[in-house]
Amino acid sequence: MGKHHSKLSPEMIEELVNRTHFSHHDLRKWYKGFMKDCPDGMLTLERFAKAYSKMFSKGDPSRFVEHAFRVFDAKHDGVIDFEEYICAIAVSANGKLEEKLGWVFNMYDLDGDGYIGKDDLLEILRSIYQMVGTGMLNLPADELTPEDRSAKMFALMDTNKDDKLSLEEFINGVKSDQSILDLLRSH
Repeated sequence: MGKHHSKLSPEMIEELVNRTHFSHHDLRKWYKGFMKDCPDGMLTLERFAKAYSKMFSKGDPSRFVEHAFRVFDAKHDGVIDFEEYICAIAVSANGKLEEKLGWVFNMYDLDGDGYIGKDDLLEILRSIYQMVGTGMLNLPADELTPEDRSAKMFALMDTNKDDKLSLEEFINGVKSDQSILDLLRSH
C-alpha cells in the first residue's frame, strides 16, 4: 500500500481476505472508513493518539499509544497504512487466543529481544494504568499499583526464574490467570 492508493486493488482485497478473514464487503467498509479518517492513506502517530484520547478520556493514553503504534506499524516506517491497520485489527477481532497473545507479547517486548523483561512489563502496565485512570480499574488490593501488578504477574509467569518472560511463559501464564486474561482483553 502506498500514499497514492485511493482504491484497493482486487489482488490486495483477495490477499487481505486470506490474511484477515474479513469478507470483501467488510474490507471495503473498513477501507472507506480508514480513508475518510486518513485521506492520504497513512495513519500517523498523532491521528492514532487522537483516537485513543477519545476512547480513554478519563485517563492519559499518551504512553500506551506509542507502544500500540509501534506494533501496528509492522513496516517500521513511522506510519500505519491500511494493510498494517486491518491486519492488526483482524488479530484483535478474529485471531485465536495465541495470535492475540503473540501480538500483545510483541507490544510488551519493548526492545524487541524476544523476551519481556521486568522493566518492559512495568512500563506497559504503567501506561495502561495511566491510560485508563486508576479510579477506573477494578483490581484486587494487591494490584493497585503497576509495580504490584507487575511483581504479581512476574511471580506467576516466570517459571524458570530468569527474570524475563519468553513467549511460551507469557502465553501459559496468561492462560492460567483469569484476571490477566480479563486485563488483556480490555486493552
